[in-house]
Amino acid sequence: MKNIRTAFPIAAMLMAAMHGHAQQLPQFTQYMHNDYLFNQAVAGSRPFFELRSGHRYQWVGVQDAPRTFSLSGHTPLGSKMGVGGYLFTDIVGPTRRTGVQFSWAYHLKITEDIKLSMALSGGMLQFLIDGSKIQFRDQGDPILDNQLRGELKPDATFSFLLYHPRWWVGAAAPQLLNNEVVFLHENTGTLSRMERHYYAMGGYRLPLGSDFKLEPSFMFKYVAPVPMKLDINLTARYKNAFWLGAGYRTNDAWCAMLGYWHKQQFQFGYSYDVITSNLRNYSTGTHEVMLAITIGKQAQEAPASTP
Repeated sequence: MKNIRTAFPIAAMLMAAMHGHAQQLPQFTQYMHNDYLFNQAVAGSRPFFELRSGHRYQWVGVQDAPRTFSLSGHTPLGSKMGVGGYLFTDIVGPTRRTGVQFSWAYHLKITEDIKLSMALSGGMLQFLIDGSKIQFRDQGDPILDNQLRGELKPDATFSFLLYHPRWWVGAAAPQLLNNEVVFLHENTGTLSRMERHYYAMGGYRLPLGSDFKLEPSFMFKYVAPVPMKLDINLTARYKNAFWLGAGYRTNDAWCAMLGYWHKQQFQFGYSYDVITSNLRNYSTGTHEVMLAITIGKQAQEAPASTP
């Protein structure tokens, strides 16, 4: 029965991972805490150094379900620049995607309270597929052998962020080079392409007295021809130390999250996704953990979204 119950989701995952037009970059429910991963113009917008990791265990209960790990760091460099970098690994069944990028951001002062940050990032993406983990009905099928196959391709991203002590809005376009990725034997064609992705995000910080804040935020994700996805979240913060939040991802999941910032140095965040798609018949949900170290001025002075 276990094999029957997992056959459908495994097939769906493989089709998504191998299809050239599927979303190819990591997804995190706690995107508001991992904002640099999606928009490198964040680097330098907060007056402290951040080292942050994300761990996502998707569709618990489904064999070979997606697992994602990320590690990022960024810091201001003087008053007008920011630098940073990130590494991620995304594993889905027999496929693995690993990316690394480094970024530089420049901040322009528009008014006394509003700044515009623009960032360029460059790095590499590696796509791998392990043929030994795939069983075909026709064992003599020459399309894919039992070897580990993949390609290493350059990548580039442009992003911008307009921010104010109360709000922020920005956008990013990763995988600008749109490179082809060939997994198959020579002369048999191209299996995938690094499709351009488009992200837009924003949020608002609403003070409720001296101790509480409400922070609505959103994130759009689009890659053709997959329908656009929208994450909307509402987070309540207490003394910049504790937070509780809830959110919704279109055609995917409801989300709940909580976290703690200890002495404005060490952060822990946890989120749980309740699946709303047909995969809810096979999985108990998705778990995600965020860990971070922040060093520098207090978060109350931060001009963009509080991490």
